[in-house]
Amino acid sequence: MSKHNFHLGQMGFSLLEMAVVLTIVGVLLAGLLPTLSSQVEQRRTSETNKQLEEIRQALLGFAISNGRLPCPATSTSNGVEGPSGGGACTNSFNGFVPAVTLGLSNTDPQGFAIDGWSNRIRYAVTTANSNAFTTSNAMSSIGMGTLTPNLYVCASATGITANNCGTSTSLATNAVAVIYSLGKNRATGGAGADELANPNPNSTNNDRVFISHDPSPSGTANGEFDDIVTWLSPNTLFNRMVAAGKLP
Repeated sequence: MSKHNFHLGQMGFSLLEMAVVLTIVGVLLAGLLPTLSSQVEQRRTSETNKQLEEIRQALLGFAISNGRLPCPATSTSNGVEGPSGGGACTNSFNGFVPAVTLGLSNTDPQGFAIDGWSNRIRYAVTTANSNAFTTSNAMSSIGMGTLTPNLYVCASATGITANNCGTSTSLATNAVAVIYSLGKNRATGGAGADELANPNPNSTNNDRVFISHDPSPSGTANGEFDDIVTWLSPNTLFNRMVAAGKLP
């Protein structure tokens, strides 16, 4: 009898130990989850930054080969620039990266370039000088000294107008192209003033002024912002095209 009771006591003690171990493991996992989630978001952000730079380089390569920049893709063009062959673009300021036209491989099944969250990456191109930047060899014909690209990138939506940064700090006043990701919150949509200034599914904005700054939470003055924005300057574009013999 005493031997049997001793065995049950051992079993009970083992179950108690197991419960304690499971509790400790649960606490440790709960503490690790925020860290793991943060690492996943950092990886996606890093992937997106890399993708934006690859697109930027692809745009430069396209300009050298074709004497112009591609037009943005429309929502129904399956990653092909609109219109094909350039000229006056269908969606100059609120289109998508023309991944098929550029020959990019990181796309969704419909042919659109995607970011680390599998969202379609946006692309805007200047309409200056009667669409010279998207018309074959028009940049060469007009001359670098006359070309006036007119896309603006501002540090805040506060004080901006439809044509420039207004009283907001200007980060770029003559960008040739703007490439940007809508970030993690694309699915729910950023409703803050800064994100609404960048064309997105919740915005009717369609002008040549864009916003770029470090991420901010929803409690900030202009709302949540996690867009990742880069742009192409005329000096970079002209330098590459001159080196390739495409300009002047």
